[in-house]
Amino acid sequence: MVKKWVLLTNDDGIEAPGFEYLVKALNQANIPIVAFAPSGNKSACSMQLNLGIPIDLHNRSELIDKWNLDESVGVHLFALDGTPCDTMIVALDGGLKHVLPNVEPSLVLSGVNLGPNLSQDSYHSGTMGAAREAGLYGIPAIASSYTSFDPEGMHAGIDATVELVQRVLPLVPQTPQNLCRPHIDVRSKHVSSWPKQPIERSNAQADQQLMDAFRNGELMLNLNVPPQWNGQYKTTRLGMRWYRNAVKFSEREHGAVESTFTIGAAYIDTMTVSGGDCDCVAEGFASISSLPTWPQTHPLALDDQLLAHALNGDDTGHPTWFKG
Repeated sequence: MVKKWVLLTNDDGIEAPGFEYLVKALNQANIPIVAFAPSGNKSACSMQLNLGIPIDLHNRSELIDKWNLDESVGVHLFALDGTPCDTMIVALDGGLKHVLPNVEPSLVLSGVNLGPNLSQDSYHSGTMGAAREAGLYGIPAIASSYTSFDPEGMHAGIDATVELVQRVLPLVPQTPQNLCRPHIDVRSKHVSSWPKQPIERSNAQADQQLMDAFRNGELMLNLNVPPQWNGQYKTTRLGMRWYRNAVKFSEREHGAVESTFTIGAAYIDTMTVSGGDCDCVAEGFASISSLPTWPQTHPLALDDQLLAHALNGDDTGHPTWFKG
């Protein structure tokens, strides 16, 4: 049987509880994994890169015995002294081939993050930044987050993530179609025709084009799972939440420092949005958002009509384009 390898990373570090739980769960589900994860916590660093700085890679094979993993399934664990985006660039642009020449990943999974990645978190999150970077390199990717900061109940996030991977993995080719983008076709039917008018599509055509976008890295999945997960999924868009009183400061009596500021919201306001991810997790569902990898106006961006179709869910709550 041909193996489909999942390339793992996160932003909490390779020894974070969520990463350990995820590695164990995927191993128990007989899913081959190779990890290129940050050595330490790199939360909220978005798509930060270490440019022109040597970055060390560490073989963390001792974790295989420590975590009681079954090596026969396929498991390799590496830690990189860099950011989540660094891990994806290093792994996909030659690093993985350098250390494991016979392993080629079919899917990237970033997470499971401790804490939500909803709404505008998509701009700040290192977890999502790594998945987006993987998409820029042309490989399908999922970002996954558990919406509580208490790791005690994290099994819900792990279970939902493994279920989603099991659903998605058969949909992607063993060898990514466009890894490192050897071919770039801006005429592909799944990319935007902007500034021209969007093309007309049937529902079946839209499903197929969204699947093509995912397989080529133009579309990524963002999963958020609440602590009281009801076992069901919903297909969502980004919602609206606002971090209030996000800055605290203290004065200094002496020295060159005028004031000290600390960023961390005192509370969060959430506004109701039809189909929004924030509202979805508040109702106990796991939220699956289909998000574009490239920014608007980029030649490989997706048009609004196609993204609107990505909001359609099937009876299981998964996007209908999963059948594309």
